[in-house]
Amino acid sequence: MIFSSKRNLVFIVLAGIFITNAIVAELIGGKLIHIGPFIMSIGIIPWPVVFITTDLINEYYGRSGVKKLSLITASLIAYAFVILFLAIKVPAAVGISTVSDTQFYAVFGQSLWIIVGSLVAFLLSQFIDVSIFWLLRDKTGGKMIWLRSTGSTVISQLIDTFVVLGIAFWLPGKMTTSVFLNAALTGYTFKLIIAVVLTPLIYVGHTAIEKYLGDEESHQVIKKAAEESLHHKVEE
Repeated sequence: MIFSSKRNLVFIVLAGIFITNAIVAELIGGKLIHIGPFIMSIGIIPWPVVFITTDLINEYYGRSGVKKLSLITASLIAYAFVILFLAIKVPAAVGISTVSDTQFYAVFGQSLWIIVGSLVAFLLSQFIDVSIFWLLRDKTGGKMIWLRSTGSTVISQLIDTFVVLGIAFWLPGKMTTSVFLNAALTGYTFKLIIAVVLTPLIYVGHTAIEKYLGDEESHQVIKKAAEESLHHKVEE
């Protein structure tokens, strides 16, 4: 049974948290909020959880774990957008539905450019994240968890921020180059701050997983992930 293995159960929980937060971030991303003088997407709330779970899956399940889960998540995000598209096309029951077609479209009617930008940026940043993570892990010999976790997030989110805004707003001409650069740098700065602030949670996650699995099994899981990642790197 898949649930009889603690290792499998941990992956299922991490994958569930990862997928849920990624999809929710995409669905709520159209709402803009003020953070001081800056305007940000409300989607910035669940993305840090994606950062943390990405690093934990990297550590315990290797390159293939993150890449496969990222592809599955991207497919589910695309599926969610297809369902929303169909839901938008079906008219609301006039006088009965508490949500009108206009209201529904205003919340979920994201443009094709935003959808494409989100998916491309998500996959690209995740694949870059896993590469940087294992590069730093190999260089440090498995030490300095904070360096590989924060370092991989810092680089991957730089790519993510510029790619999603570039495809969604700059390419279709919705943003000038100066506005695009300013928005991207502002968004990235906040993501960078969040990544640094949440670094202690990576250690909390490691501690919780190791306590659940036990020292011996935890060590074996990490060792297996490292071996599989090295094998995967050689094949590439």
